[in-house]
Amino acid sequence: MKKKMVVISIDAMGASDLAGEINNLPTLAAFRKEATQVQKVRGIYPTLTYPSHTTIVTGEYPKKHGIINNTKIQSHRKSPDWYWFAKDVKAPTLYDVAKKEGFTTAAFLWPVTAKSSIDYNIAEIFPNRIWTNQVLRSLSASSPLFLIEMNQKYGHLRNGIKQPQLDDFVTACAVDTLKSKQPDLTLIHLVDMDSMRHRYGVRSDEAKQALLRQDRRVAEIIEATKEAGTYDETTFVILGDHYQIDVNNMIRLNALFAKNRWLKAKSDATVEKKWQVYAKSCDGSCYIYIDQASSVTPAEVKAQLKQVAGIEKIYTTEEAAAQGAAPNVTFMLEAKSGYYFIDEAIGAVVEAVPDDSLGTSERYKAVHGFSPDKPDYATTMMIKGPGIKQGQIIEAANLIDEAPTFAKILDLKTFPQAVAGKVLTELFES
Repeated sequence: MKKKMVVISIDAMGASDLAGEINNLPTLAAFRKEATQVQKVRGIYPTLTYPSHTTIVTGEYPKKHGIINNTKIQSHRKSPDWYWFAKDVKAPTLYDVAKKEGFTTAAFLWPVTAKSSIDYNIAEIFPNRIWTNQVLRSLSASSPLFLIEMNQKYGHLRNGIKQPQLDDFVTACAVDTLKSKQPDLTLIHLVDMDSMRHRYGVRSDEAKQALLRQDRRVAEIIEATKEAGTYDETTFVILGDHYQIDVNNMIRLNALFAKNRWLKAKSDATVEKKWQVYAKSCDGSCYIYIDQASSVTPAEVKAQLKQVAGIEKIYTTEEAAAQGAAPNVTFMLEAKSGYYFIDEAIGAVVEAVPDDSLGTSERYKAVHGFSPDKPDYATTMMIKGPGIKQGQIIEAANLIDEAPTFAKILDLKTFPQAVAGKVLTELFES
C-alpha cells in the first residue's frame, strides 16, 4: 500500500504564530501535541512565495531550481508575468517523482505548477492581460475537466482571487478531492493570512482573524481524510513558506536610475525594454542588473546605491549566489526593516507609504522577501503520521530540508539523493 501525504502551506506563517500557548487555535494546538514540530525553519533568499514553494518540493535553492523571484523581468509591463508554469522549474520536484513512481497527485493553488504532471491540479494563476479572464487562464493551466467539476460545485464560494473567499474555495475543493479521489500526495496552498498581513500588518487583528480561519480550514481538511478512511495511513504536514515584516517606506531605485539616464521611464512608471541598469524588486530585497552592452560600471552603480536610505546590505554577484539567490545578478540588495523595494521608475527614490494607497499595487503594510537571517523571521513546520514521533521538538532546520524529508516519508526511490537539503532523521520513530 502506498503511503499518503497531505501538505498544507499556510502562506506567511511565522515561527511566532505557533510558539507558546496557542489554545485559541484548537486544531493547530491539538495537531502540535501529536506531531513533531520544527520550531524555527530558516527560509531561502529571497523569502518570496514562489521561490519558497519550489524549494519545498525540490530541496534546492533558487539558483538551482530556477525560480529566483515571484515575477519575471518584464520592465515594460505594469503587471509582469509570474513564474506560474512548471516548465520553469529546473530541478526534479516531489510531485513529478511521485507521479513517475505510480502515486496519484493533487494540488490546489500550489505555486509554479501550471501545466504540470499533477493529476488533479488547480493551478495558481491569474489574468494579467486585458484579452483574457480568470476562467480561461485557470482552464489552460490546470486539469481542465477537474477544474470544471470543482467550479460547478464550489465556484459560488469564490470572488475572483479575493480573500478570504479564495481559500474557502480551495479548501472545499481539497476536501472534496481527498474524499472522492483519495490522492496519494496532496499539496494545498492557503493564502488568506499572507494577504491580510500585506494589507493590514503582521500582527493586525485582520491577520489574527485570518489565522483563526486557517485553523478551521485545516480541521476541515483533516476531517475529510477521516471520512475517506485514509486518515490512519496519511502523513500530515503543516508549514509556512516565509514570515513577514512590517514596513512603512518604499524604495524606487529605478527612479534613481532614470535620473542617471541609465533607463527611460514610461508615463505609467514602467521602464522601456532597452535599459542599461534595472532594479527588479523582491520586496524586502532587490536584484540589480547591468546590461552586458552597457557602458555603466558596477562601481558607478554601487556608489549611487550607497547613498540611498533604507539599504542595509549590498551583495556582489558571488555573494548573492553563495546564499542561493539568482546567480546572474550584478548586485543583490537587502532592505532595512521597515523598508521595501518597488519596481516603479517615477517618484521619490524613498517615500513613506501613504495610508490611503494601502491595498493598491505595490503598496503594503508588511512584506517578505528579506534575508532569511533577519531577526525573528523564521517560519515553522509540524509533521504527524505513521512512524513520526509525537510531541517531539526540533529546534531548527532549513526550508531545503523539507523535500528530502517528505521523499523519505513517502519512500520515493528516485528522488535525488544529492539535493541541498538533508533528511530530518530525528523526527522518525526508531
